[in-house]
Amino acid sequence: MKTVYDFTVKDRLGNDVSLADYRGKVLLIVNTATGCGFTPHYEPLEAMYRDLKEQGFEILDFPCNQFANQAPGDADEIHRFCTLKFGTEFPQFKKIDVNGENAEPLFAFLATEKPFAGFGKGLKNAALSKFADMNNKQFGDKAYIKWNFTKFLIDCEGRVLARFEPTADMKDVRNAVTEELKK
Repeated sequence: MKTVYDFTVKDRLGNDVSLADYRGKVLLIVNTATGCGFTPHYEPLEAMYRDLKEQGFEILDFPCNQFANQAPGDADEIHRFCTLKFGTEFPQFKKIDVNGENAEPLFAFLATEKPFAGFGKGLKNAALSKFADMNNKQFGDKAYIKWNFTKFLIDCEGRVLARFEPTADMKDVRNAVTEELKK
């Protein structure tokens, strides 16, 4: 059975990183953007990381510019923004595509394991859904991720447990991580 440990990704400097290096840890893998309405998610993500990293938790941050060009800039600019504005310390990887022909294989795998199930109810979520559908039409059947700050919870054996859309309450994300760390 395939797990996230079967993938190698590039760190923000372009070096290969085997996700097998994270074996035994609970992971939250996130596609991010610096100019999105959900960019403030960096704050609760960093708080979660600081509070839980000693318990075997890691956040893996993958910037992506495929959603309304909300992650402009190179790796250094994105990293500076995140560290200066939000004090992020969790690992940040190379900016990637999460959709289309050049989609990072890790994200295609994650989305296949836990497909999109909607943004939730309410006018704001309906508006995001409509906007995301228009944006992602260009990727056809390779529109794996619907928007920035989609989060995947991975257990300590590399299996995909849950998918949290950017509209999910960050308290629910933290609770799921905390519960998984107790196992």
